[in-house]
Amino acid sequence: MGGFFEAALSFPTVVLTPLLVVVIGYWLVVVVGGADPDGDGAGGEGGFLGFLGLGGVPASVVVSLLVVFAWFATLAGSQLLGAIPAALVLAAAVVVAWVVARLAVLLIRRFLPAGAEPSRADFLGLTCVVRTGRVTRTFGQAEVHAPDGSSAIVQVRQAGDDDLRAGTVAVLYDVDPDGDFFWIIPADIAQN
Repeated sequence: MGGFFEAALSFPTVVLTPLLVVVIGYWLVVVVGGADPDGDGAGGEGGFLGFLGLGGVPASVVVSLLVVFAWFATLAGSQLLGAIPAALVLAAAVVVAWVVARLAVLLIRRFLPAGAEPSRADFLGLTCVVRTGRVTRTFGQAEVHAPDGSSAIVQVRQAGDDDLRAGTVAVLYDVDPDGDFFWIIPADIAQN
C-alpha cells in the first residue's frame, strides 16, 4: 500500500490528488443530502463544456469525471511509462480524461430526460371530454388529449351549475394542486 501512496503523491499525480479529494468530498456531501448534483443545471449544449463536447450533463458530473479519469491516467502513466517526462504524462492524461469523459457523457445523456418535466399546468387550456355521468363541485372525471397525442383521465370539478354530463366537451381552465383536480367549464362558454 505504501507504493500506492508514494505514486499518488509524486509528480505528476500529486497535481490532481487535491482535486480528487475535493471531488470525493463533494460526492460524499451529495450522498448525505447536503448538495444537489443537478443544482448547476443540465449543462446545456452551450458554454465552455458544450464547446468541449461535454454539455448536456450536470457540470458537477462532468468535472468529477474529468478529475477522476485524469488522476487515474497520470497515476497509471507515471508508473507504466517511467521514462517519459512527467509533464508529457500530465498532458497526455488530460487528453485521455477528455476522451473518456466525452464517451461517458454521451452514454449518460441517453439516460437523462430530454426537455422539461411535464406538469399538470401543461393541460390548462386544452379541451376534455367528460367521462362520468355528471360533474359537480366535488366529483367528476374527464379525458384530455395532450399535444403529443397521449391521453389521460383526470379528476375535474365545476364551479357553476352547468349540466356537464358524459360526452360533454369542456375546457380545463385551472388546476387545484391541493385537491389534485382541474376546474372545467363547457367549451361553448369558453369560446364566448
